[in-house]
Amino acid sequence: MAVIGTDILATKKLLEAGKVVGIPTETVYGLAGNALNDDAVLQIFKVKNRPQFDPLIVHTNSLKKIKSFVMDFPQKAQQLAEAFWPGPLTLLLPKAETISDLVTSGLGTVAVRIPNHILTLELLSELDFPLAAPSANPFGYISPTSAQHVDKQLGKKIPYILDGGSSQVGIESTIVGFEEDETVVYRLGGVSVEAIENVVGAVRLVAHSSSNPKAPGMLKSHYSPRKPFFISSLKEVLKDHSPQKVGYLTFQKVSKLVPIEHQRILSLSGSYTEAAKHLFAFMRQLDALEVEVICTELLPEKELGRAINDRIRRAAVRE
Repeated sequence: MAVIGTDILATKKLLEAGKVVGIPTETVYGLAGNALNDDAVLQIFKVKNRPQFDPLIVHTNSLKKIKSFVMDFPQKAQQLAEAFWPGPLTLLLPKAETISDLVTSGLGTVAVRIPNHILTLELLSELDFPLAAPSANPFGYISPTSAQHVDKQLGKKIPYILDGGSSQVGIESTIVGFEEDETVVYRLGGVSVEAIENVVGAVRLVAHSSSNPKAPGMLKSHYSPRKPFFISSLKEVLKDHSPQKVGYLTFQKVSKLVPIEHQRILSLSGSYTEAAKHLFAFMRQLDALEVEVICTELLPEKELGRAINDRIRRAAVRE
């Protein structure tokens, strides 16, 4: 398995040698490689078993560096960067020649962000190249929110995981782009639509697509546990399965219908922030239980509830 530690110098040397490693961010853990090294980028796709038509996000530690990777940085992008960076926001902008088509899956835009994690920001400040870093999980499975999650899934394929503790946001970044003068949200995530609109005004939401995504994380099927995962009332699921064989992921309410040890409550207090932080970890815990199916419910469609629902819908069984 991979070495897990907090050695930034060791991580830096591996990245400079073209290796890929696990890194912490405030959203989820990333599988990182030199974004300017095509061999390292190809290794990211190989380790994740990720299709090469799904573009990657480029991470660095300063706005000055990001502006060297893009051809244009509109005023609204500047406003959002000042409001939310470092943080769980990704901007989709016209790419400069320094960014390979392999990173962007042939698109003319590149997804860029500054993550808000002290270890990774220190690492990025020591590197003279940005990092391409999708989530550090096998493609399509639940995103990792701890170094141990990364090690369990990819530890045999990578040499090192930089351990930054549990991810504080727990879901991926919000991806925002610009079409003419319109602000477009391509992926819901750790910055709410309401927060973005408070900065730049009204936005347009773009539903994720099943193929040829315009931005990272737009594929319909994603974030899925191995067990069948249903958006349904618990009573409906119990018509076909015994209570002992059902896992239950719920926002606030504890149920008397299934064993308590088979339940994970995202936030007893009704906090969307707490629910987002717990989502992927609780999905993993339920997936590890001796159950046949997992049942869940949607949250109210507001604030981070929208992003949580997006992940739940994409993880769910489609009939």
